[in-house]
Amino acid sequence: MTQPERFSFVALHGFASGPRSRKNEHFRALFAGRGIDLVTPDLNQPSFARLSFAAMKDEIERAYAANGRKKLRMIGSSLGGYMAAWFAATHPERVDRLILLCPAFDLAGRWRELITPERLATWKETGWLDFDDARGEAVPLHYAFFLEGQRVPRMPAVPCPTIVIHGRRDETVPFDQSVRYVANNAEVRELVAVDDGHDLLASLDAIDEAIDRFFFSSDGDEVPR
Repeated sequence: MTQPERFSFVALHGFASGPRSRKNEHFRALFAGRGIDLVTPDLNQPSFARLSFAAMKDEIERAYAANGRKKLRMIGSSLGGYMAAWFAATHPERVDRLILLCPAFDLAGRWRELITPERLATWKETGWLDFDDARGEAVPLHYAFFLEGQRVPRMPAVPCPTIVIHGRRDETVPFDQSVRYVANNAEVRELVAVDDGHDLLASLDAIDEAIDRFFFSSDGDEVPR
């Protein structure tokens, strides 16, 4: 069995979510059952209105330092999945394994499809566009986040063993995007396809099984490509 004390376990929430999301609360209870305090950083940095990829990355860095600089085993959901992969790509010596849930790669590119051209033009012209935050309240988000999303790596290659779990009915991040990502990244050992949408709330059992197998079971050391 894996020795949990060797690692720091982290869960990263998605866009317009927070550290106390439904999935994070589920994961927190799951890890507590093993006597582990799951670390759930708040990625709304420096705030949701002024969200920044660089500031989110700094928050993961702070979580790493605050937990004794143990190697990280991270679960990342949507934007949190992107951030987990990007952090690992930048700091391969700090990350041991990843489970990415519907990872939101190429977020700036996806926004061009998810937002009407008129809304995108308004965002650019005014510098702000309303998005619902973790509480479901409309908050103006600065256009600088969209611009920053065009500068960061679109699909950072993971340097450590990784599992991707993605819903076939995901309308926010297409399932096929994960298929392509897995095909082009040798360290992604498995793509778990589930009959679910983007939030994966109907697939928690499948995610729990992957966590147990990949993070805690000795069998996880032999997950094939």
